[in-house]
Amino acid sequence: MNPITQPVPHSAHGAHGSVLVVNSGSSSIKYQLVNPVGGEAIASGLVERIGESEGLVKHTYGGNTTQRTDPVPDHGAGLRAVLALFDEVGPDLAEAHVVAVGHRVVQGGSVFGSPVIVDDDVVAQIDALAPLAPLHTPPNLTGIQVARELLPDVPHVVVFDTAFFRTLPEAAATYAIDRAVAKAHDVRRYGFHGTSHQYVSGKVARVLGRRLEDINQIVLHLGNGASASAVRGGVAVETSMGMTPLEGLVMGTRSGDIDPAVLIHLQRNAGMSLDDIDDLLNRRSGLKGLAGENDFRELHKLVEAGDEDAVLALDVYIHRLRKYIGAYHAVLGRVDVITFTAGVGENDDIVRARALEGLESMGIAVDPVRNAGRKKEPTIISPDWTSTLVMVVPTNEELAIARQAVATIEAAGFEGTSDESDPAPAAAGHA
Repeated sequence: MNPITQPVPHSAHGAHGSVLVVNSGSSSIKYQLVNPVGGEAIASGLVERIGESEGLVKHTYGGNTTQRTDPVPDHGAGLRAVLALFDEVGPDLAEAHVVAVGHRVVQGGSVFGSPVIVDDDVVAQIDALAPLAPLHTPPNLTGIQVARELLPDVPHVVVFDTAFFRTLPEAAATYAIDRAVAKAHDVRRYGFHGTSHQYVSGKVARVLGRRLEDINQIVLHLGNGASASAVRGGVAVETSMGMTPLEGLVMGTRSGDIDPAVLIHLQRNAGMSLDDIDDLLNRRSGLKGLAGENDFRELHKLVEAGDEDAVLALDVYIHRLRKYIGAYHAVLGRVDVITFTAGVGENDDIVRARALEGLESMGIAVDPVRNAGRKKEPTIISPDWTSTLVMVVPTNEELAIARQAVATIEAAGFEGTSDESDPAPAAAGHA
């Protein structure tokens, strides 16, 4: 059972073309040209240090990476540099038959519960949601606007990080504050990393050969940002991140859960401004704040060397993670699968083992041999006797965005995207 390999199923998703996936940040642009059927990245790249004196553009195709260090004054210049590299070193986008451009947007609020084709009204609605994610939405929107100008002849589709969690029960999504205040300012739990949680939970069902509707899962997306979700029959019923990506698990530089009165205390007694507190909780907390290091490889070295701060930091991280696993077990009642994913979840066998240590009485355990090392393929890491499977499933948000983009344009009737040999498109939850 280690690792699990399954043939890639036939799909209506992009059978005759590719999808350019764009993830635009405040000073960077990440992109992939994806084959939505086979799942491979045909080309990929990164634009960094936008607006600084020296930018960096990296483009990988055919096993070769081309790198430029010219100034990139804005996102428009960055995307123009990307398109120039497609023309120069390949692949030719016309020959790759790009059927859609897929964009990741962090916050869809209560407006967007599924991917949408971009038009001027959608742009205006995303802009109106910017106060809910002021650090993320403006650069997301800039990337969309610039890409529409540079690639006007293909449909652009937005996939929202929050959409998968629109199904949360009101009891899970509602904060216990004054209802009028919450309604006036859109205060509620939105959840994030939804594209990853949806992709991974669907992948679990597919590799196990089981109906998604029959499986209760806990998905642990553990990267520099970290989140947990409880998924009942393919439907999200709880998640750790809240109105922003700050709530929940201990992360690389973010605090996760904290008593709100701490913030009041720091403002009143330490003279910290709101911006100071924002910087503290988002950039100087988590593992970085506790141990001075948010790279788990370096953290483990410090632990092995006996660094007390590092030992405590890892203990705090594991304690919070175990607490959420227990809570979500109670929410679901029955847990069929616990799945680790993302950079830490896929690569750190110490974290995986410690997170589930001592849970044998609950039918949960990790086999040390199966768990050892990094996992590049879906892998069962629990022993045969457990009632709950424990798996590692690599996430692929770009592929998920590409498939959802193609499904969206197919539903809208765009021509040239369906595969007549397989008339049944894969649902987003089964990606």
